[in-house]
Amino acid sequence: MCGRYTIVVSMEELMMRYLSEVPTTYYRTPRYNLAPMQTVPAVVNDGENNRLGELRWGLVPSWAKDDKIGSKMINARAETILEKASFKGLIRRKRAIVPADGFYEWKKSGNEKQPMRITMKDGAVFSMAALYDTWQAPDGRKISTCTIITTTPNSLMAGIHDRMPVILRPEDEAAWLDRGNDDVGLLTGLLLPYEASRMRAYPVSPLVGNVKNDAPELIEEQMALF
Repeated sequence: MCGRYTIVVSMEELMMRYLSEVPTTYYRTPRYNLAPMQTVPAVVNDGENNRLGELRWGLVPSWAKDDKIGSKMINARAETILEKASFKGLIRRKRAIVPADGFYEWKKSGNEKQPMRITMKDGAVFSMAALYDTWQAPDGRKISTCTIITTTPNSLMAGIHDRMPVILRPEDEAAWLDRGNDDVGLLTGLLLPYEASRMRAYPVSPLVGNVKNDAPELIEEQMALF
C-alpha cells in the first residue's frame, strides 16, 4: 500500500513542473509526513489546463452514505480497478496526479520494522496516479477526495513491501490527465511498476510512524535497525 509520503518542494516549483494555472488554494509546503485523511496537493485537468488544488486523501464515492468510508479507501489496486464499483467509473473521467518527492514504507524483519523512504535517484518530483470524486454531505458541503493507485513492486521495492504506488512516466502524464481520453485499455496500461534503476531507498527515523511528526529530520538517512 501507499500510506505516507512527502512533498518538500515549493508551490512555485510544483506549478513549474506541471504547467499549472494559478492554484485554487495555496497549499502549505514542505510536508514531510503526509498521511491518509489529510488534505494533499493534486493536479487535475479542466479540459484545457492543468490545475493545482487540494483533495482529501481517502476516497469517498459520490454515492456513499457518509464520508467515514474514506479512511478505508486510501489506495486502489491497479489489477482490480475495473472490478470495483468505487473506481471503475472514475478511471474514465476523474483522474488526478498526486505529486510527491518520496514515499515511506516499512520493511519487516521478524518483529522489527524499519521505515524506508523511497525517492528518485535525482531527488526529482514524481507523479503518483490517482482517482478522485466529490461527495455532498447532508448539510450541502462538498468534499473532494482521492485515492492513490498501487501496483506490484519493482525489484527495488520487492525487498521492502509487496505493493508500491503507480508512478507515471513523465511522458505519460498528459495522457493520464487528459479529460478527453476515455481509452480504458490505454489508461490501465499505464498502471505499471516504475523503473527500479531510477529509484533509491534508504532508512529513516521511526519518528515517521507518528502522523503528528512533520519535520525535516524525518527524511534524513539513518542507521538501519537491521
